[in-house]
Amino acid sequence: MKLLKYVSSILLTMVMSISLASAKSAAAGDTAAVAQEESQGDVDVQKVIFSHIGNSYKWEICKFGKKEVSIYLPVIVHSSTGWHVFSSKRLEEGPYEGLTMGTGEKYDGKIVEKGPSGQEVRPFDISITKDVLSLFMSSALLVLLILLCSRWYKHHDVNKEAPTGIAALMEPVIMMIHTDVVRDALGDETDKYSPFLCTAFFWILLNNLLGIVPFFPGGANLTGNITITFFLAMCTFFIVNFSGTKSYFKDIFWPEVPWWLKVPIPLMPIIEIFGVFTKPFALMVRLFANMMAGHVLILSLVCVIFLVAKYGAVVLGSMSFISVTFGIFMDCLDLLISFIQAYVFTVLSTIFISLARQK
Repeated sequence: MKLLKYVSSILLTMVMSISLASAKSAAAGDTAAVAQEESQGDVDVQKVIFSHIGNSYKWEICKFGKKEVSIYLPVIVHSSTGWHVFSSKRLEEGPYEGLTMGTGEKYDGKIVEKGPSGQEVRPFDISITKDVLSLFMSSALLVLLILLCSRWYKHHDVNKEAPTGIAALMEPVIMMIHTDVVRDALGDETDKYSPFLCTAFFWILLNNLLGIVPFFPGGANLTGNITITFFLAMCTFFIVNFSGTKSYFKDIFWPEVPWWLKVPIPLMPIIEIFGVFTKPFALMVRLFANMMAGHVLILSLVCVIFLVAKYGAVVLGSMSFISVTFGIFMDCLDLLISFIQAYVFTVLSTIFISLARQK
């Protein structure tokens, strides 16, 4: 109970700081972009939302009127004419070295080159995009937090003094995952799998929280990118199946069910094999859908302000108050979901590993 109260107090403090900053900055940061679209006609809510949660070759920091402050990221592609390395700002000025931004629905927002018949062709692209940069920064931040925590334990005796600083923040959460989740499910094999599971939990939680923060280096929708959640699910998939016991594979290919469910038509083995792949699929989709939905809802509430602007000051003022209020509420809810989704991913991964290790 003391552990839960401590964690709850940490989360409450983060709610008050992050959610209020997020709501204010989101409303302020979107004003210029949406107002510009409003001056050209009706606000394209879909375009505004997906431009924020999508990946891109630059990272928008802020806007001062019509002036945009952005970090232009390096483009690294291999096309039919060889390797190309340059700043993504070059593409805003028009085609560069035979490359341009895609205009069709298929390659919208992607770097393409024109084929012999004028069709858009995707080159081999390993550019440092917004999500890639966020991936590097969040991973480096997680390593730093772990090293700082380790440094405290290296220079202090835990039997004589309580942890302070980063160690005091991380210890209760680490013990919650290590003891209450991993050890309860895996027992003697806890030390073998706990490093992966604790790392997965903190990495997902950190990126979920950074996604809520609307200013640099936050704001990237990393865990709302299905390729990221696919990789995380594949890590669990490979660990489960490469560490599975004979009993685990026997239950898949020859489960203990009536023989007529196995021969002549292997109905149950087919279902079990299908289940091997649906488990990581569920991990992938659950994390992706929940995190992306949170960003979409918050941005939609911000867009409401500009959608009702044409109805007069009274309607605009009242709807602005409602929108900001619900925006703060959604930020608080999104913060809670960030923790829950990291916890659920870790718990389910632990359960899948424990089922594979049963003898």
